[in-house]
Amino acid sequence: LPERERAELKRRKLLLEVTLKSYWIRKGSAFSTAVARSETELTPEMITTGSWRRLPFKPYNFSSLGLPPACGHLHPLLKVRSELRQIFLEMG
Repeated sequence: LPERERAELKRRKLLLEVTLKSYWIRKGSAFSTAVARSETELTPEMITTGSWRRLPFKPYNFSSLGLPPACGHLHPLLKVRSELRQIFLEMG
């Protein structure tokens, strides 16, 4: 469309310009159809035989948070005390 007609259609809200993005995906130099399983743990057998030198290991994630530590429980008397405190606070 000529610029003048396109501007007129935009002004009348009869034309909507949309930008499309496309990507081409090709096989890279490291492409492989075989899935290589990485080792996650170093065992004493690997150290004694020396097989750890030729095995691929999964990279260690230093930014992961890990599991939260298992917490203990309140003492039964502390539970009763907190419940009584809550009751008295509700009563005013």
